[in-house]
Amino acid sequence: MFKVALTGPNRLDIELSGKLDRDEMKTALDELQQKSKNIDRGIMLYDVIDFSFPSAGAIFLEFTRMPAMLRVMRKFHRSAVLTDQSWLKSMSEFQNALMPGMEIKAFDRDQRKQAVAWLID
Repeated sequence: MFKVALTGPNRLDIELSGKLDRDEMKTALDELQQKSKNIDRGIMLYDVIDFSFPSAGAIFLEFTRMPAMLRVMRKFHRSAVLTDQSWLKSMSEFQNALMPGMEIKAFDRDQRKQAVAWLID
């Protein structure tokens, strides 16, 4: 499951759980692109509930849409990731080096208030 909610003029909340197949990935990327259309210097809150690697078809689709997704990601300057999986925390923060212009910070899932405060700081 991949839910995208526009929760403010410049904020998206994304909820991720389970394993995405190709169709779910297409819907998620379409929704992400559409809901971020009018965002500038936005913030994102990812809530990773139960992560499983996407299917091969989903990963292939994501790669084919990489240029459009990079344009979407440039609309954001901060992203907070809520997860209880330590390897995902490390991976999230490693992406700081891969995403110039975006600051990414990981939090435990029970630190939602701290994550939101960091996003809007």
